[in-house]
Amino acid sequence: MMLELGEIKEIRKKYNMTQIEFAKLAGVSQSLIAKIESNRIDPTYTKIKKIYDAINKLNKKKEIKASELLNTKIISIKENNSLKDATKLMKKHGISQLLVFDGKPTGMPSGLISEAAILDAIMNKASPDAKVKAFMMDCPPIVNKDAPSSMIGFLLKHYQLILVGKDNKIIGIITKADFLDKVYK
Repeated sequence: MMLELGEIKEIRKKYNMTQIEFAKLAGVSQSLIAKIESNRIDPTYTKIKKIYDAINKLNKKKEIKASELLNTKIISIKENNSLKDATKLMKKHGISQLLVFDGKPTGMPSGLISEAAILDAIMNKASPDAKVKAFMMDCPPIVNKDAPSSMIGFLLKHYQLILVGKDNKIIGIITKADFLDKVYK
């Protein structure tokens, strides 16, 4: 995390902390914090490192966890179902993607089928009765329930959804809409 020294006061106030409270958290003196905030001192590297570490601690405490973001209603389909079945299920539930399971008792998905994948199949003249397995994408990443929102946000830039797992079972799903809805309420 790279920030300017002048931002320390703003960050401290964002967390409703006094200079004394922030100094104690960082392991530095209150007078050092006051001098930095008023731009009267050029602190040593070790002092700045302590202050940055304190800011990182504050940021981590405030982060929302995957368990607070997940949706436990998982709508899925089996690999051997047809594209037509997948389309009907998506339409019925107003969603754009489905987890795909192979039907084995492992409880872990084998992939993901999306509207985009089905559209590609249609454009390539696939039969509506073609099996989902032939057109599914790889399984999305699985995080544990304590994964921080910063990690989830990063993953959602690259994947349509994120799965939340516990004890080798999927306990929930986080879509971009879920993330935005809960992080920016």
